[in-house]
Amino acid sequence: MSAKPAYSRILLKLSGEALVGSQTFGIDPAVTGQVAKDIGEIQQLGVQTGIVIGGGNIFRGVAASAKGMDRSGADYMGMLATVINALALQDALEQINVTTRVVTAIEMRQLAEPFIRRRAIRHLEKGRVVVLAAGTGNPYFTTDTAAALRAMEMRAEVILKGTKVDGVYTADPMLDKTATRYDTISYLEVLEKRLKVMDTTAISLCMDNKMPIVVFNLRQPGNLRRVVMGEPGVGTTVRG
Repeated sequence: MSAKPAYSRILLKLSGEALVGSQTFGIDPAVTGQVAKDIGEIQQLGVQTGIVIGGGNIFRGVAASAKGMDRSGADYMGMLATVINALALQDALEQINVTTRVVTAIEMRQLAEPFIRRRAIRHLEKGRVVVLAAGTGNPYFTTDTAAALRAMEMRAEVILKGTKVDGVYTADPMLDKTATRYDTISYLEVLEKRLKVMDTTAISLCMDNKMPIVVFNLRQPGNLRRVVMGEPGVGTTVRG
């Protein structure tokens, strides 16, 4: 294994649920602290890190709209939930002396900077972690799609999707014990088999722009570093 990271600039996609821990709702400071520690490790390797975070641990727009709420309004509420998560992650990172900037797709100057592509790239170049909140700023688009979009805009080399399973499986490994894990899989296979890697808009965007996605288990401490170092057998790579 090379001592040099496999990537110099990454986009890490975190779901809101990644911060829940053993709770059913909200933010677990211990889990957030562990995620921050893992991010701090790759920062020390010199890897430029952008993070897109979801808000499902607080509010999920799709679920609310299914119960009769206006979809646009519900999605905006979900975007605000991502800002809460971004501020929590920023606090956890800065407690371990990792300089962090929260940037949002919806302007809220008292809390965070507005997303300006060139400024966000400059933060990365200066060694700051950039946490990208409020999705794309538009309803009907998920934070998966926001991750794909921001990865292209910020010229990341890869999207790392942190989940609670160690890759992409033939079926849900929580429900089907015979499910097997793919080491690599193509974008088209993900779309054809309707595998829940990211939503179809995000996968299509990555496919059109040849952006690889690595799905890995974020709950295993040190896994983020292993993926960044290019260790074999960690997660599943989705590519053309």
